[in-house]
Formats: sequence, C-alpha cells, structure tokens
Amino acid sequence: MDDSFARENVGLMPYLVAASQVLGVAALAVTGAWLSQYRGGFSWDGPQQFNVHPLCMVLGMVFLCGDALLVFRVFRNETKRATKILHGALHILALIVSVVGIVAVFQFHKKKGIPDMYSLHSWLGITTFSLYILQWILGFIMFFLPGVGFAYKSRFKPLHVFIGFSLLVSTIATCLLGLTEKMLFAIPDQYSKLPAEGILANSLGVVLVAFGLVIGYILTRDEWRRPPLPEEQALSIDFKTLTQGESPTEP
Repeated sequence: MDDSFARENVGLMPYLVAASQVLGVAALAVTGAWLSQYRGGFSWDGPQQFNVHPLCMVLGMVFLCGDALLVFRVFRNETKRATKILHGALHILALIVSVVGIVAVFQFHKKKGIPDMYSLHSWLGITTFSLYILQWILGFIMFFLPGVGFAYKSRFKPLHVFIGFSLLVSTIATCLLGLTEKMLFAIPDQYSKLPAEGILANSLGVVLVAFGLVIGYILTRDEWRRPPLPEEQALSIDFKTLTQGESPTEP
C-alpha cells in the first residue's frame, strides 16, 4: 500500500484493502489446515494429490486474482504502465498456480478411475477457467500490444473490468460448490451432525465470500478509482487526438 493514501481522501479504503489481505491469508490458512488435519496433507504422486487442487485454486483463482483486481486502487502514484505490468503479472502467476491445481485433480481422477466433468462444480469451474484465459488474452491484446486505437480500448475497458470481477464471483461460487461436494463425499453420514471438519470447511466458505464482498465493495466505489497522473492525462488527450484524427485546437 503506497503513501498516496495519506494524501488522498479515500475514506475507509486502506482499511478495507488490509481486511481483504487478512481474509485472503485466512482463507489460505484454513484451506491448508483443513487439508493437512483431515485430508492427509499434500502429495503429487500419492493419494493426497487431490489436495493440491483446492489449495492451488484458492491461492490462484481467488487470492491472487483478487489482489490483481485491487492493483489499480492500491498503487496510485506509480505509472500506468508499471501498474498494468503488475496487474498482468499477478494474473499470470494466478494462471500458473491454477493450472497446477487443475492438472492435479485430473491426474488424481485418472489414477482412481473417477469420472471427470459431471458435476456442477466441474462445469462451472472449467467454464470460469476457460473464460479467465480468454480474458487474459484479450486484455493483453487490448492494453499491452501497440497499435490498438484509443476508442477500442475505451469501449473494451468497462467490459474488461466487469468480466474480471464476474470471474472472481464465479470462482468463489465454484469453490463453495466444491467444498459442499467434497464434504458430501468425504463425510456423508457425519456432515449433518456438524463435525469439526464440516465446520472448518463451512468456515472456509464464509471467509471466501467475505473476501469477495470486500473486494467487490472496493471496486465498485467510483470515488476510489485511481486518478490519472498529470502526465498520463496529457498523454491520453494527445493519443486520443492522434488516433481519432482530431485537431488539438478543436473543442
């Protein structure tokens, strides 16, 4: 969190950003504790290979993606290009971690002879992940590659922002479905009796929802948007003038 917060009227945003990080770390900690204490820990080759999947998805598609969405709110004095690079880098890291998690669960299913892609959790999960890859590719083309007109970027930006947050919401929904599915498979007879594992898994779901709500609140406050730096505003006006073929003296 940079020192521009101290100079801007951003209200509770610094505290909400801090709360989001606490919730994100808590989600990872609860996930690790649950899988270590009740599901046997982690192993790539052994029967615990499945456990790599939920841990990687919470780390990649929830925590890192959520932080990537906050970049343009938190880093307010850095150049736009540097902020975009950090935003894209976090998404790349999230993508790599998530691929590891997806490979783990498919390999585990293959070894155990478990069918793939039959549950609502798997349908929503693979759809969300596929759209996430498409979102990253389109974002890279529109905002990183040279030659894309200012008008196209301006039109695409609101859709890019909307899809980005929608994918985070979809990811959290997928996690909730996965948690419920796992509990119904792992402890079907005890789940309704509120055993310790069931309470821990349910608590993880609550933390994930809270993380998403805090991120969403920060992103939907227009007054907390990153203001353009003076040089960026001047460059944007000049670039728009050139790409739209307008004279700088026109009203």
